[in-house]
Amino acid sequence: MPKINGNEIRPGNVLEHNGGLWAAVKVDHVKPGKGGAFAQVEMRNLRNGSKLNERFRSADKVERVRLEQKDQQFLYESDGMLVFMDAETYEQIELPAELLGDRRPFLQDGMTIVVEFYESEALNATLPQKVTCKIVETEPVVKGQTAANSFKPAILDNGVKVMVPPFVGQDEMIVVNTETMEYSERA
Repeated sequence: MPKINGNEIRPGNVLEHNGGLWAAVKVDHVKPGKGGAFAQVEMRNLRNGSKLNERFRSADKVERVRLEQKDQQFLYESDGMLVFMDAETYEQIELPAELLGDRRPFLQDGMTIVVEFYESEALNATLPQKVTCKIVETEPVVKGQTAANSFKPAILDNGVKVMVPPFVGQDEMIVVNTETMEYSERA
């Protein structure tokens, strides 16, 4: 595995540190007036979800881990575990539902997502950036109300509340960005 310097750590990098696998969530490069520069890295453990703040000087070497990414199809959820299937090998894996956090409602039956593996262990799951949802409840469209920055609340078919432009009505399909959890466009 390649070793990188402490000042080369970027958000999203997966590092082997203190015998665990950690994802860099936030990286701040600090250059104090006295002493050497360092990177203040907020990390999340990929196995148990614990967080850690660590300082790495530019002279420090850390192991950068490359995770293998595979497309997996979502089948069903049972007892807080999400079951996915590899479309090529038909092999099934289970991941805890809390791994997706507040993005869990956007996971739809049959959806293909990216699961990251370290050796043969599934560690992380990433939803598609954009998901199409149906609006089940919102205020009616008001004619002439086209102000550029006025948004109204809407409830989607998965129970998530998002803000939508005034011209979008009930029973319409919209595209939601799963990273920001905001309205993106009409479907």
